[in-house]
Order: sequence, then structure tokens, then C-alpha cells
Amino acid sequence: MLSEESADDDRRLGAPRVWIVDPLDGTREFAESGRTDWAVHVALVVRGSDLIGAVALPAEDLVLATRPVPALPPPRPGRLRVVTSRTRMPAAATKVAEALDAELVPLGSAGAKTMAVVRGDVDAYAHAGGMYQWDSAAPVAVAAAAGLHVSRIDGSPLVYNAPEAWLPDLLVCRPELAATCLSALVE
Repeated sequence: MLSEESADDDRRLGAPRVWIVDPLDGTREFAESGRTDWAVHVALVVRGSDLIGAVALPAEDLVLATRPVPALPPPRPGRLRVVTSRTRMPAAATKVAEALDAELVPLGSAGAKTMAVVRGDVDAYAHAGGMYQWDSAAPVAVAAAAGLHVSRIDGSPLVYNAPEAWLPDLLVCRPELAATCLSALVE
């Protein structure tokens, strides 16, 4: 198991199945009365590469998972939207928003941000400020199952159950926006 709440155990690297769990993603938002942008993440890495998972948004009484696969809604009408941190403005989100001529939408946890893309509330999420594997494993599993583009900001695959728990960056977006987003992020 790999989790924010427990010490890392290197035995996970040789295990055929590894749970990656974040029991409360968005602690700050959870602590603020009335906020719904926090989540619970549970992912399972099978044979080092298959990723399944679920993200709960308890304040909305909603769970999105790799089974059943969430249906990707059609693009929203109007201006594109890029989700960003509500407490700091990462350059990656700003670059993507500028490239897409999109508005920025602030939200709390990484899980809530990724599920906003899955649900069609926003069109892209780019983060380059660093996070841990437990911050994105389950959200990325759900996003990939829904048919969204998921990668590092240089386009390389996201790798889970890697020796280093730190994961520097990620991009989650509608597939038709991936080339534009990636181009903006490598400039």
C-alpha cells in the first residue's frame, strides 16, 4: 500500500497489486464549512501498469469509478474552461488557459479538479507544482477510463507504484484539446 497516511514500504515495488489511497484529498476545503471540492481516492495498480480506481466526492454524495465507466459528456457550449488551484495560480494552468483562450476556474483538491474534467464542468486540468502518487492515481484512473487524455505535461505516461512517491506534474483534458495543451506546456 502507498498512502499519505502511512510510511512507505518498499515491498510494494515487487507486489503484483498495490493500493494507492488518499483518504482525504483537499483537507483545507474539507475544513471549510460548505465546500464540496474535496475527495477520497482509492486506486489499485495491477501488475505494475493496469490502474483501476474510484474517487468519492462525499459532499456531493457522488462516486466516480473505472467501473462503471463514466460517460464523457459532449463539449459544453461557450468558452473553454481550465481548472486551477484556488490558493495559488500555477503557471501550467495559465499557459493552457492562454493557449485555449479559456477562463480559469479555481477549485480545491486534485480529485475534485480531475472529476470536474470527467463531468464536463471544465475542459482541462494542468498541474506542474508537484504532488504525490496518491493525489492523482485514482483520479487519473477514472479520467482515463472515461476517455480523457492523461499524461505528464511533456506527454509521457503517468507511472504509478514508482519507487519515488513524488509525481511532478500531470495533464488531464478532453482528447481533442491534448495537442494544444501539450504544445503550450512544452514552450
